Amino acid sequence: MTILIVGGSGFLGTELVRQARSAGHTAVATYSTEPGAASPTAWCPLDLRDAGSLDATMAEVNPRIVINASSGRADWAVTAEGPLQLAMVAAKHGSRMVHVSSDAVFSGTGRVHYDESCLPDPVTPYGAAKAAAETGVLAVHPKAAIVRTSLIIGHGRSVHERLVHQLAAGAFDGTLFTDDIRCPVHVSDLAAALLELALSGAAGIHHAAGADALSRHELGVLIAQRDGLDVSRLPAGLRAESTVPGALDVRLDSQTTQRSLRTRLRGARDFLCLNEDGPEPGSGLRRTER
Repeated sequence: MTILIVGGSGFLGTELVRQARSAGHTAVATYSTEPGAASPTAWCPLDLRDAGSLDATMAEVNPRIVINASSGRADWAVTAEGPLQLAMVAAKHGSRMVHVSSDAVFSGTGRVHYDESCLPDPVTPYGAAKAAAETGVLAVHPKAAIVRTSLIIGHGRSVHERLVHQLAAGAFDGTLFTDDIRCPVHVSDLAAALLELALSGAAGIHHAAGADALSRHELGVLIAQRDGLDVSRLPAGLRAESTVPGALDVRLDSQTTQRSLRTRLRGARDFLCLNEDGPEPGSGLRRTER
């Protein structure tokens, strides 16, 4: 089966390519500036803002599945409008689509636990762009799957892990907030869940975050302990007392999605303290027809 991984040069995209190829699929990956460290079947340059380029790429690759793991941060044209363009082209070509979204679509105001039925109420430009993308994708491709996730961790290569190392080394002046709470997920678990949902033909809203709710400081401490760093060098503070915008306590409830998955979405206390080699036995990855 041919799978087009949009954003294949990124952290999550690299893991998606690895797992898709390990399962026997043809994995074609896209990049916006240059190819990454992944080893897909083929690389394709792609600008999500260019509808003509999207259509040409889809016609050439002819994927059964499209997974959008791209990240345009708060760039509205890339993060909000790009996925809409991609969904329109995927629907036109009859391809399944999985779009990766974020817990940034929620404000953490009035509640902290968010399941798949909760409506977005973003408080940042990035969250607003992600929320708009969700609405647009489902409007033009009703059979698409939207998968919201949280902080992605794994193998020492995530931005969060690199930040902890920089702080412990005194190479970066920053703070790990004790009141900023999320549900970190391992990149291998998330990639396995995305591929499993894609192969199952799942549609609608899904949550794929880790089982543990941790503050950014608690997460930093776990990373430091795993890597043998001096925990006392990790500065702690309150986001509520800072000028950094964004939600405080947002905990994605992934229980409904988890019940439909063979892949176990481990909590950070599990994968940072015990085993980072994921995905674990029972993952949804398996060889299927090409």
